[in-house]
Amino acid sequence: MKSNDYVKFLTEQFVQYMEQPRTVRKNMRQERRQYRKPLKNELFGLIPNACSHYFQSAKNRIAKNRKK
Repeated sequence: MKSNDYVKFLTEQFVQYMEQPRTVRKNMRQERRQYRKPLKNELFGLIPNACSHYFQSAKNRIAKNRKK
C-alpha cells in the first residue's frame, strides 16, 4: 500500500467518524470501554487469573478440612 493510499484511507475514516452525531460517538466509546479486558489481564495475560483461581481453591480446601 502506498503512502498516498494510506493517507486517503485515514482521511476517509476520520471524515466518517466526524460526520456521526456526538451522541453516537460517545455511545461507541462507552461500548468499547465496557467490553475491554481488565487492565491486569491486558498487561499480564492469564497469569493473574490462574493465581487467583489457585489461591481461591486452596482457601476452599482449607475451609473444607476445618469443617471435618
